[in-house]
Amino acid sequence: MEKNLYTQRQLRLQELLRELRQNANLTQEEVAARLERPQSFVSKYESGERRLDILELWDVCQALEISLEAFVKVLEERLT
Repeated sequence: MEKNLYTQRQLRLQELLRELRQNANLTQEEVAARLERPQSFVSKYESGERRLDILELWDVCQALEISLEAFVKVLEERLT
């Protein structure tokens, strides 16, 4: 299994995170404010410069108003 940050799976994850934010009509700054993090945090996980751990992903899902379960379901569909 590849551990590179830029695998196709990682790129699909980044695309999904960005797409969900845009579909919610939120800027990176607005998501960052909801997370009480700097805008660069959002930029870094959307660009693949940084990976999220499961608890951070849960927080991001909450900020995007999607359940972690629904997020994973969409991600699974895109990865298969």
